[in-house]
This record gives sequence, structure tokens and C-alpha cells, in this order.
Amino acid sequence: MTTPINLNKARKQKKRAETEKKAAENRGKFGRTKAEKTAQKSETARASKGLDGAKREQ
Repeated sequence: MTTPINLNKARKQKKRAETEKKAAENRGKFGRTKAEKTAQKSETARASKGLDGAKREQ
């Protein structure tokens, strides 16, 4: 026989885990320095320009 669990505690623990997961995603998304942001912006612009230049006219 298994031990009974408190459903309120299980629910709260699940919510805490989801909140922590979302916080980790936001730290990665928003927790960057200005230099990192500008570097990524220039990299995406360069890649976009490279793709636009490689398009063929139809």
C-alpha cells in the first residue's frame, strides 16, 4: 500500500516547479547584457542580408 499524499502540497509543489521553469526561460530571454543583445541583432541582420542576397529572381 502506498502512503497517502497531501494533494494541496502536491499542487503547490507543481506550481512552484512550473514557475521556476518559466523564470529560467525568462532569465535566458531577458537577462542579457546590451553587448550580447547588439551582437545577436547584428548577427541576425547579417544572416538575413545573406539570405536575401542569395535569392534568385523568378
